[in-house]
Amino acid sequence: MSPLRTALVALRVLLPRPRLWPTAARQVARFAPDRWWTRPPFLPLPDPALLEFRATTQYGDPDRTADAGDVLAWLEWCRAEQQRR
Repeated sequence: MSPLRTALVALRVLLPRPRLWPTAARQVARFAPDRWWTRPPFLPLPDPALLEFRATTQYGDPDRTADAGDVLAWLEWCRAEQQRR
């Protein structure tokens, strides 16, 4: 699973939903590797190995890109958990 393709799916889901922007920003910070700004492409993209693991455990295919609906459901869940706390 490509980190850039995953980021593009997430952006497509997020753009029309500004209430999820703070939640997404928190998740980007949590998943970004340490010192991401020192390595190309100089974006806070998650480690490809982490995305491969997540794709394998969720879809059974390490090369599958996350579904937009799954990204949206996950961000909604993260938002609900944050509010619950």
